[in-house]
Formats: sequence, structure tokens, C-alpha cells
Amino acid sequence: MIVTAEELDAIRRQAVEEYPHESCGVILVQGRTRQLVRCRNIQDELHAKDPLRHPRDARTAYFIDPKDLLRIGRLEGEGFSIAVIYHSHVDAGAYFSPTDRQQALLGDEPTYPTATYLVTSVVGGRVDAVAGFRWSAREREFLRVDLDAAGRRWHERILFAAGRLWERAGIGALLGRSS
Repeated sequence: MIVTAEELDAIRRQAVEEYPHESCGVILVQGRTRQLVRCRNIQDELHAKDPLRHPRDARTAYFIDPKDLLRIGRLEGEGFSIAVIYHSHVDAGAYFSPTDRQQALLGDEPTYPTATYLVTSVVGGRVDAVAGFRWSAREREFLRVDLDAAGRRWHERILFAAGRLWERAGIGALLGRSS
């Protein structure tokens, strides 16, 4: 699983809330535990302090707040790993840009080779598309991956409904499961 329906909804909401600036964050996992960390984009602050070094503002770039990076680092120290790195594109498509690629690499190797990068396109304040990209060691490139959010959402709803039916019928108790 790349992203749950709830996580995808939260990422989409954040992208709309932060429009017309790029949003950013990560999803960390440890076993079956997943944690979405919504991050603050400080690109505007960097641009205001030093426009020569940081020529782009938050409409066209993101820079995760160092406080958020420390929080993520602490979670990694507790055994979590980064599964998803996400950001939005403002009034542009959901594609993995040359800048996105450059920032995801350390030299010629990905910083997080197993992470999926999600890009949310927000056009005119509305989500237009979400696309996922993952490193291919064979292709030496980030390739698009299928998120299949609609199919997963249907599947998750069926499982939830089945679980509720089990509870009502008392089948969970018969199997030694408690709610």
C-alpha cells in the first residue's frame, strides 16, 4: 500500500488549504503503524532573506521547516521509515519535475530509494490530480506508479462494512477477537 484513502484525503486537503503555496509532508511507517507528518513550507522566508540564493518563492518551491525535519528524524530514530514524501504543484500538473528529481537524489542515488513521492496538482484552488513516483534502480529514474485510490477506497469500505457485520453477528467474539 502506498497511501490509504484517509491519508490521500488529508494530503489533498492540505494542498488546497495551503494554496497558492506548495504544501509538503511525509508519511512514516513502522510495521503496521503509519503516521502522516504535515510539514511547514518555509520557502517564502528563505526567499525573503536571500532572494539570490533562494530565487523561488513558495508558489514554485518548498523547503521543509527544520523543526519538522527534526521531528521526522526523531521518528526515524524510533524505528519509523519514510514511506511517502509529498508536495503540491501550484497551478501546474502532477508531474515529477527536474527540480523534484534533483532534490530527491544525493549524487546519482536516491536519498530515500524505497519512498514514493506524491505530487498533488492544485489548479485555481482545487485539486486537479495526484500522481506517485518511485525510483527504479534498473531505469535509474523515477517512474510513475499507480495509486489506485478509487479501487482501494472501495476495497477499504467493503472490509470496514464486513468488520461491522462480524461485530453485530458476534463472530468476532466467537473467534476470540474483541472490538
